[in-house]
Amino acid sequence: MADRQNHLTNILQLNLAVLLISTSGVLGRYITLDPVITIFYRCLLALLVFYLYCRWKKIDLKIENKRDLSKLILGGILMGGHWITYFYSLKFSSVAIALLSLFTYPVITAFLEPILFKTKFNKVHIALGLLVLAGIYFLSPKFDLENNYFIAIIFGVASAVFYAFRNLLMKREVERYNGSALMFYQILVVSIVLIPSVFFSDFTEVTSQWKPLLVLAILTTCIGHTLFLKSFKNFTITTASIMSSIQPVYGIILGAIFLSEIPSLKTLIGGTLIISAVIIESLISVKNNK
Repeated sequence: MADRQNHLTNILQLNLAVLLISTSGVLGRYITLDPVITIFYRCLLALLVFYLYCRWKKIDLKIENKRDLSKLILGGILMGGHWITYFYSLKFSSVAIALLSLFTYPVITAFLEPILFKTKFNKVHIALGLLVLAGIYFLSPKFDLENNYFIAIIFGVASAVFYAFRNLLMKREVERYNGSALMFYQILVVSIVLIPSVFFSDFTEVTSQWKPLLVLAILTTCIGHTLFLKSFKNFTITTASIMSSIQPVYGIILGAIFLSEIPSLKTLIGGTLIISAVIIESLISVKNNK
């Protein structure tokens, strides 16, 4: 009975983590600042919280060698690219379009991993790739650079590519360093790279947006990502990834509640195809791991 309750608690904790992370869609749409400015202040605030958390938990922030440091710097740049392009996708469209475009990343990862790590390529991934392309086709009403939704999908898929590369780069580092320490250094890199954006922003406008920025930094970035990392102790990364496939659903529901964004039938069809590909890929990974 106790084991069942603990398992239920772990599932609820993982779902809470995914729910908190999915708030980035609504917040990204709500915040009126340029995405580069938004990400800079998000990282600046999150950096302080992560540092205090690491000090409190006595997490070792020491990096063992220059090679690992180089990986963390590159990982931070990729993370920054992922966040900025995702927030631009939100500016050009809706929470549904941006999130569903972003969630092409598991299939993109499945294509990139055999190339980067020289492992066997799975032919099923070609079919999954076609399924994702079909989903993207349904998301975009017109393949036209003057169409905002099409531009949003380009930014969303670009964000997915950045995220896939970042995750693959950090794959071996996660086994050797604490997850919060890795997040701290990547956020530090993003903050440093984006410092010049301060000179192109109106600080009065930034201060007027301090509440949603604080929520984005603490609730979404720090608490959401920390809870998600903690879930890896109770579930395999693959299982956690399958369960996180509900993130676009949470994001779309939050968008409907707070922004009155109701996705069209075509968006729902496209989203179903993309999420189906993600779940199939995750189930294949589970089978292979077994």
